Amino acid sequence: MGKYNYDALGNRVRFREFGLKDGMPFQNDRLMLFEEGVSYEINWPFGCKKRALETSFQPMQVPSNATFMGQVIVGSSSMPLQGLLVNNWVGELPEMQAKYMASFTAIGCLPLSTIYYTNETGYMSISFHNIVHGIDNPQVFFPPAICKHAELKGKTDFFGAFL
Repeated sequence: MGKYNYDALGNRVRFREFGLKDGMPFQNDRLMLFEEGVSYEINWPFGCKKRALETSFQPMQVPSNATFMGQVIVGSSSMPLQGLLVNNWVGELPEMQAKYMASFTAIGCLPLSTIYYTNETGYMSISFHNIVHGIDNPQVFFPPAICKHAELKGKTDFFGAFL
């Protein structure tokens, strides 16, 4: 379970996730500032790691080289307003050496889910729920005070930041 904040104009992403793994609680908090080429791995309340972000920003839109796979209705088509018309797309992201399958609403083109595959990481699935237009809290895109003195050490890419 997590929260995903996305800023297409500023090329910024914040992903916070929490849950249980092998019966132990965990949390992940990642801030990716693509224009600055920096990723923060925030470990509340202890500190954070700052890494070079070696990948370009991937907008949440249907890529120009995507192949349309078809439409489906999520829910029921037997009664009006009981289903959601969805467009499915597939393609490759050569820079990231990844393949993907993405689903967007037919009306509004809102992202619903994306499955990525790379030889290095295997499959990674991201689903979007409770989407809100606009940025409800711009402060989420600024590194917290515990990251103020973090030194740039190491590098990561989009997938590495999630794993």
